[in-house]
Parts: sequence; structure tokens; C-alpha cells
Amino acid sequence: MTTPSRGRGPAPGTSTAPAAVLGLESVGWSVGGATILSDVSLDVREGEFLAFIGPNGAGKTSLFNLISGLVPATAGRVVLAGADITGEAPYVRARRGLGRTFQTSSLWPAMSVAEHVRLGAQAADGGSYQIWRRASRYRDRVDDVLARTGLTHRADVAARSLSHGEKRKLELAVLLVAEPRLMLLDEPMAGVSAEEVPALTELIRTLHREEGRTVLMVEHHMGVLLGLADRVAVMHHGTLLALGGPEAVTADATVQQAYLGEGL
Repeated sequence: MTTPSRGRGPAPGTSTAPAAVLGLESVGWSVGGATILSDVSLDVREGEFLAFIGPNGAGKTSLFNLISGLVPATAGRVVLAGADITGEAPYVRARRGLGRTFQTSSLWPAMSVAEHVRLGAQAADGGSYQIWRRASRYRDRVDDVLARTGLTHRADVAARSLSHGEKRKLELAVLLVAEPRLMLLDEPMAGVSAEEVPALTELIRTLHREEGRTVLMVEHHMGVLLGLADRVAVMHHGTLLALGGPEAVTADATVQQAYLGEGL
């Protein structure tokens, strides 16, 4: 199997510091006089896994929406691979290499697993009906992604027949076929059974550590996040409360008081 080169971090043993794939420069979002996000600044390095935590309503998904262009930044700048994308539409950001999954699955119930992935490949190519008719051109790409996500044996199964964990894998497969440079995963464990969490966690770990993917992830499953993340960002009331290594952040008294609890 050929692993993709796009999205990889620096080769092992090199001394070059990873480049910043994403930069948030004092970004904010206000609606009707209400401030949802305020003065959020951070850099995400090539090949890094950055986890976002915080209580419900802290601004985690709102920040993902701002980064992906679903809501406008009313302050600051969003920079992707050195380009200012602050005013760009979501589809333009996607074509620049920004991929996103959502808290709620949005699959077509009657469409098969392979058809979903092929449609993702078509969209990544700026697809049209004519491209869809030439579906055979995508066979190798689809087969490769299905193998990487462990869905080969489910290729012809309709999405409605998948378990919730398999649906999450399919969402990742649709994302991966476009070879995103930056992956935003919004609560991928939501609704997944306890039995399926380890396999989904291992898939995400493989995408990050073996394929070198740059990942931003929101998740309330703390055991999953702390085992995957290089750094943890804590959101609180729409601001960035803390940013650092998992152990340092979870040991911080301010973070514990705001979210994690004294038991951590």
C-alpha cells in the first residue's frame, strides 16, 4: 500500500523545525453584540496533533467553524500554509487542503461505502456529472482509502447498515481521499460504542503517527485525547485558557478549576 506524501511531517532524523500549517492571529467572532470567540491565537505545526478540550459552550466547535469558514472571523486572521484565508469560502479552504468532519454524521443512507469515498474523490477533483460517470478512474484511490480505514469488507454496504463506529470510519475515509493537509475532527467518538472506541482511536493514531497527518481534534473522551495529543488547548468562555503538553495542561490548577476537576 502506498501512503500519501501530502500532510507528512519532516522525515525522521531531520533537524528542520516543522513549519506552521495553521496560524490563528487574535481571531474572534461576534454576533449581534454577543462575543462567541475572543482573541484566540495559536500556531499548528506540520505533523502535530493538537487536541481541544473545554466544557460545553466553551467555543471549541465555534472555533472549528471559524477555521473552516462556516462562520466569519469578525476579528483577526486565519492563515493556512502561509496564505491568508480569513475571507475565503469553505470550499476554497477545502481545496487548499483543509478537511473537516462534524459531530453529527451526514451520510447518504442508501449510498454504499465505496460510493461515498468515490464521491469524496470526485469533489476533491472539482467534480462534475461527467467525472462521476467515469467512476472507474477512482477505483485505485477508493480501494487504497478503504484499506487504510479498515472498510474494504464493507465497501458495498449501504451507509444505513453501518454501526456508528463504522460511520465514523467512513467519514474519515471520505476526508482522506481528498488528501487533506490539515484535518479537523469534531468529536469523532460521539455516539460510538465502548467496544468500537479502541479501533477508531487506533485508526486516528495511525493517520497521525504513521502517515504524518496534522490533526486538530475536539473530543470529550479524555482518555482518548490524552493518549493521542502532542499538545492540548483548553477553551473557556470563547477564549484560549491554556496551551501546552497534555501532562502540564491537565496538572494546571486553573484548568482543573475551569473544567477538568480536582481529581485529575
